[in-house]
Amino acid sequence: MKLSPREASGYFAKPDSTRAGLLIYGTDAMRVALKRQQVIAALIGPDGDAEMRLTRIPAGDLRKGGADLTDAIKAQGFFPGPRVVFVEDATQYTADALKAAFSVWNPGDAQIVVTAGALKATSPVRKLFEQHRNALAAAIYDDPPTREEIERDLKAAGLTRIDTDARDALNALARTLDPGDFRQTMEKLSLYKLNDDTPLAVADVSAVAPVSTEAAVDDILDIVTDGRANEIGPVMARIQAQGVNPVTLCINATRHFRTLHAAAVNPGGRIFSNRPQVMAKQAQSWGVRRLEQALHALIDTDLTLRSAAQVPQMALVERTLIRLAMLRQKG
Repeated sequence: MKLSPREASGYFAKPDSTRAGLLIYGTDAMRVALKRQQVIAALIGPDGDAEMRLTRIPAGDLRKGGADLTDAIKAQGFFPGPRVVFVEDATQYTADALKAAFSVWNPGDAQIVVTAGALKATSPVRKLFEQHRNALAAAIYDDPPTREEIERDLKAAGLTRIDTDARDALNALARTLDPGDFRQTMEKLSLYKLNDDTPLAVADVSAVAPVSTEAAVDDILDIVTDGRANEIGPVMARIQAQGVNPVTLCINATRHFRTLHAAAVNPGGRIFSNRPQVMAKQAQSWGVRRLEQALHALIDTDLTLRSAAQVPQMALVERTLIRLAMLRQKG
């Protein structure tokens, strides 16, 4: 059975221990890993791993047969309590082993939690979970976290007294950072406010929030967005000297232009940024059509960076940014 994104969010927090299995899949490995971590902790509790009620099996180990998986779901541990067998990085070659395990699964056996990357609708693993009467499949999308998910993270970190401005700042931060970085920020905030009974304030958030991927990255994005192509070279040299990864730079540029595109599509809507007025002006000056062209160029660059092609990566990103700056000048 398929879980909708709204259903999945609630299910990860309070999973059904009577299910035979759960598949969590998506393109962002960090988002998938965080959801897997959340649901397993909810199933077996904080001591489940230490009590050996969690068994990990790499999907690659199941290509030669499913005996290990079948044995694992039937095994009885020394400690009482629910058990989970976690199968990581499933592919089409994992389907037969999972199918065999489901065929012998009975109530009381360990629940099978499976993670995978992007799966097409025709994927045998995805079909198995979606069509099984007692198993679930949840797709994890690259959308920003919902308010409910943010509130859940805050509560888990013990942060319950939060003033309005700080809450708005955290909501904006959650839409800017990768999920893993945001979770780490919550943990830092929890330690920062230890033995401090005052409400969480914006100053507290600013004190622990990571700098936005180096000040030089912010500089280059402003230069590109303003169309100052002749200034790109020196700043790119500074970025390279700081050790910024080309893929990271491309991801940040894509995120920046996606925010501008959202603002251009919905004028007057809320912009999740530390500089909403500046971003609003930039979005207006670019317009929807040119922002879409910029996003296409950045996505193509990202795909090239992640491919096996042997290209000078930073030079490729720099060339794309110059093209975008020149595109801005045409307006």
